[in-house]
Amino acid sequence: MGRVVSGKREISTDQLNENAARGAQGLKAQGIREGDSVALFMRNDFAFFEVSLAAGMVGAYPVPVNWHFNREEAGYIFRDSCAKLIVAHGDLFALIEAEVPPGVPVLLVETPDEIREAYSLLPDQCELPPKSNRWLDTWEAWLSQFEPLEADDSQAPGSMIYTSGTTGHPKGVRRNRPTQQEAARALALNKIMYGLEDHLTTVMCGPMYHSAPNNFGARCVRTGGTVVLLPRFDAETLLQVIERERVTHLFMVPVMFIRLLKLPIAQRQSYDLSSLKFVVHAAAPCPPHVKQQMIDWWGPIIHEYYGATETGGISFCTSEEWLSHPGTVGKILPGVDIRFLDEQGEDVAPGDVGEIYTRNHGLADFVYQGDPEKRRNIEVDGMISAGDMGYWDEEGYLYISDRRKDMVISGGVNIYPAEIEAELQRLPGLQDCAVFGIPDAEYGESLCAVIEPEKGVLLDEDTVRQFLRAHLAGYKVPKHIEFKDKLPREDSGKIFKRKLREPYWRESGRKI
Repeated sequence: MGRVVSGKREISTDQLNENAARGAQGLKAQGIREGDSVALFMRNDFAFFEVSLAAGMVGAYPVPVNWHFNREEAGYIFRDSCAKLIVAHGDLFALIEAEVPPGVPVLLVETPDEIREAYSLLPDQCELPPKSNRWLDTWEAWLSQFEPLEADDSQAPGSMIYTSGTTGHPKGVRRNRPTQQEAARALALNKIMYGLEDHLTTVMCGPMYHSAPNNFGARCVRTGGTVVLLPRFDAETLLQVIERERVTHLFMVPVMFIRLLKLPIAQRQSYDLSSLKFVVHAAAPCPPHVKQQMIDWWGPIIHEYYGATETGGISFCTSEEWLSHPGTVGKILPGVDIRFLDEQGEDVAPGDVGEIYTRNHGLADFVYQGDPEKRRNIEVDGMISAGDMGYWDEEGYLYISDRRKDMVISGGVNIYPAEIEAELQRLPGLQDCAVFGIPDAEYGESLCAVIEPEKGVLLDEDTVRQFLRAHLAGYKVPKHIEFKDKLPREDSGKIFKRKLREPYWRESGRKI
């Protein structure tokens, strides 16, 4: 029997599904129908799965909202998604109360002890506020009022994920309700990307308001295995859980690898990780030396896939493929078409960098919530671009050069910051870095590198420049170098370049 574990609590997947069916009946009673939206403003918890499944059973869209958002950011998504119901952890309600759209009911989930402890929340912060017309009931009490809804054979539309974007508001990716054939194709692709099998055991390391953890978590619950929820990622805690639960499968992001590798070697070697069979990473580029060290430690079970919220999974790469083709993100997955286009919309030759356009026949089509024109702006002949630049070699292996929006044009020369960041990752004493374009009166743009040194390490501009000049052409060495104690990050592990870049462009009075 499958189970979901969080701290000292656990629930069987049978009970989880029954709760979801009760929730679906409740949603129907609340007037929520196919095509409507239900917003989730909560951390990973049992109720996150229950609400998502319940919404899908009535054909509605669960809308996971980043609970790190400030009041206005969360309020924008509540309004833009046209949420008919909001479900939130009790300690987060004070943040969003003023942003709940008029007439939209709210259900609260009591904040469990393990989450309270992980985020150092005081007991009074987690007490539910007095009942008012601002919130309807607790999720558990509300469920108890309804009999389970009998499920039909129709496919759930899936979560409406809001992509972070670099400019403007996030965009909600709203997919059509999949056909049986599309759902079967999607499952086949997910089995490749996540190594899915019956009765697996996994740990949810990342927040499920992000696209990949959301999909991975939902798929794993359906396997009938064990899903352990980490209230907050901690490197040694993960190793403890792997050993205790005999974890077989993991989805991770590269920053988690980096944190694991920073543990002392003796500490790393003290845990039995022999149960691990399949580990996949995605969502952000992985520095080559980090991936090599993880393969050396965990063995050739480290896989990777490339994709985006809009496109789904595009390519897949095993450890063996990566070792023989360093830097690749693998070969194209079955049912995926791909093109590489230049700025004039013409196909480029193999080996040449172009903007990547794909069509994934395993996914239902989508529009951006409330703005179908944005969908048309990223489409060429029915193929979608997620804004990435790349190429493939003669053997069909795909390589990502950079994000189109991150590409810097300095004096008419295209420069890809990802290449410079990859070299910087080899610099002794460097914790992390970000390279991006800033305004330059002479060249239009010039390169800026922001460096986060390791604790206790002093780095200076000359050291950084000398290191890069030994490995890169002179025009790729950043003109401006800054040092910060900590780089801003999204929970996916991606560095929030927008927050670093914006001040420069705001002061210049231009955006490009």
